[in-house]
Amino acid sequence: MLAFGEVQTGLLQNSAALSRRGTEQLVATAVDERIQTVERPIGRTCSQDQQEGVDCLLPAVSGRHTRGIGTVLARVVVVGGHVIQGSAYAQVAPARNTVRLPWSHYLASPGQLEAIGKLDSKDVALGVLSGARTAKTLELSAITTRMVDTVQRSRLVDHAPPLRTSRLRLRWTAVLDKSLSEPDGVFTLVSDELRTMELRVPTADLTAVVALCEDLALHDWLLTTVLSVLDATLAHDRSRTDRVSRLQPLLEHLLHLWMPAAHVPEQLLPVWEALDQRPGFTRQWEAAVARIRDQITVETLDLLQAADGRRPTRPVSPPAR
Repeated sequence: MLAFGEVQTGLLQNSAALSRRGTEQLVATAVDERIQTVERPIGRTCSQDQQEGVDCLLPAVSGRHTRGIGTVLARVVVVGGHVIQGSAYAQVAPARNTVRLPWSHYLASPGQLEAIGKLDSKDVALGVLSGARTAKTLELSAITTRMVDTVQRSRLVDHAPPLRTSRLRLRWTAVLDKSLSEPDGVFTLVSDELRTMELRVPTADLTAVVALCEDLALHDWLLTTVLSVLDATLAHDRSRTDRVSRLQPLLEHLLHLWMPAAHVPEQLLPVWEALDQRPGFTRQWEAAVARIRDQITVETLDLLQAADGRRPTRPVSPPAR
């Protein structure tokens, strides 16, 4: 079985982290009243999956016209009151009928697409990852963008974020095959704003795969954002005070959100472990955090030395005669 999806990740447009109640109210008002919230080990509020009916061509690098009919599942996730994600995904399989059936048939199978015509799973997977499309091709980016924009436009956020950041998109495909001995994946940095993930997993649990991809997208965005702000700050000839003022929002708002695999099911943990070995997400994160803390520490020492230099010297009393 082939599954595919996209996760779009960005900074919630609010000046401070929303509380649990504030996050729940935001998601319930903007997206769906039915929400799920967990607090351990990090706060995460998620809307219920919403069905998006589609009847269009499936992506294909070969240009083959294979029609996909069914529903895509989409949801919005807010992590730590600071980071927002739009997520959309579906599975695809050959249709048993060569004609289009009533919508009630497709709505009965949420997140399932039926392919009318010859289905080449490898061709579709490559089409998803490469973005191969025409005006009539399924485009998950439109769904994830709408999910995120709906929340960002809410009156419940003050639209004064502490940082200027970019959104990142993660396109992913997954072959669900119970005969596999263990999961494996290939993560690729395609551009400054796009990443891809190719997965092969020994499970039929699509929700587990989605959780893995959302967690990967979150931590890739955190790492990319911190490195981008750090490099932009240190690359220019600024005073150390100015550097610290630019780096301080990272320390206050983002660094505590780094908890790899916090919500990833156990059977897919080997994928995260492989990513921590190569390319080494956690090692790069720890190095970036150390650089930020070093800059702040040096600035603190400079301020202490300057204050000590301005401190008046106590007069020495003459010896008693």
